[in-house]
Amino acid sequence: MSTILVVDDELSMREFLSILLEKEGHQVFTAANGQRGLEMAANHELDLVITDIRMGGMSGLDLLKELKDSFPDLPVLIITAFASPEDAVTAMKNGAFDYITKPFKVDEIITIITTALGATGSAVIPTQLQSPSQDIIGQSPEMLKIFDLINRIAPTQANVLIYGESGTGKELVAQAIHNNSKAASHQFVPITCNAIPETLFESELFGHVKGSFTGATANTIGLFGQANNGTAFLDEVGELTPLTQTKLLRVLQEREFKRVGDTQITKINVRIISATNRDLEAEVMEGRFREDLFYRLAVVPIRMPALRERKGDVPLLVDFFLKKYAAIFDKEVMELSSYAMEVLMDYDYPGNIRELENIIERGVALSTSNIILPESLTLSSHRKKAGASQPALPEKLVGLHSEEELFEEGLEKIVSRFEKKLLICALEKTHYSKMRAADLLKISFRSFRYKLQKHNL
Repeated sequence: MSTILVVDDELSMREFLSILLEKEGHQVFTAANGQRGLEMAANHELDLVITDIRMGGMSGLDLLKELKDSFPDLPVLIITAFASPEDAVTAMKNGAFDYITKPFKVDEIITIITTALGATGSAVIPTQLQSPSQDIIGQSPEMLKIFDLINRIAPTQANVLIYGESGTGKELVAQAIHNNSKAASHQFVPITCNAIPETLFESELFGHVKGSFTGATANTIGLFGQANNGTAFLDEVGELTPLTQTKLLRVLQEREFKRVGDTQITKINVRIISATNRDLEAEVMEGRFREDLFYRLAVVPIRMPALRERKGDVPLLVDFFLKKYAAIFDKEVMELSSYAMEVLMDYDYPGNIRELENIIERGVALSTSNIILPESLTLSSHRKKAGASQPALPEKLVGLHSEEELFEEGLEKIVSRFEKKLLICALEKTHYSKMRAADLLKISFRSFRYKLQKHNL
């Protein structure tokens, strides 16, 4: 249980947040103004403060400054119904954990609060559901199930098949299973199956004796030999050819092999963890993957969710990568503006966590301040979901411009001009209902409000 202070001059907002947070198991104090909030912070050991900006007397920004002077490690979450880029930048510069606008979604603020409490160590995951590795970040229900599974299967010798899209962290999970196993003191040997030519498969995996073929100038023990008593991680196992599948199956069945050119049998004790981005069950049905090998590998299957399926973990991952690359590039610890975070929360991540890491790495490398704004984020042009319907542009948005006029104006001005016209058109079509206009454009209400401010509408 964490202790949270809510500061807001609206009684309804204080009551709403109190009910919401107490339901989540937290202890909640409330204050109707900044001065009272400051007094309560001095008298209670708080884990988080949530404050409005515009209040009579001391503003939320003034309260933020006072709190950071007295309690520098106390996270402060700013909420407001009157968002402005200037306030957002000021809040982040003065140490706010995040800045969000009303109205907000319940799951959105719960995610941000959980992240803020986790940053101070106050948010506690049940012991059996803690991440088994500091490199695996997540508190979503999907990831907690995986943590539980890792903790239960790691002490066993069961073979594991990890499947999911590229960039979801399959090798990190494999490494975590090994590190939490009885074989942790032995080697974890990654083997990229599609990088080994079929002709060299036996030699690479099982080793060879000197002189067994041209170029064999010394005895080798092979990758499986290196992994003896430890773990062999077969990445891209779905890429194995039929011949190499047969050779691997024999080793898994007999737990022994012969090195190329050797007459002696080598016994091994290796746990096999495999990973693939293919649907191996479908490959079995199509006859492209051996059924008996599949069942040997997939004693325990683990499906890694795509990042778009666990959006609640995006803020945690962003914080992790910001700190990582701030340290690598020797910069001050970076912050992400709430608008930039919204851009990331709305994105589909075709490249999953690997893509998010690249986005943050570029943002930190190119940023000239310690606050990353939306324009510093470089997202894939293929981010739209396949087949997603987009609102048709009304004819009056097209306008009459020659090719020369368009090239003279430049891409940024053209895009900005059409974006402004599209916002106005959406408002007109919905009789100036901002909520319905945002829905028409298939963007979030917060994004819509940000764009209105950007174009001074």
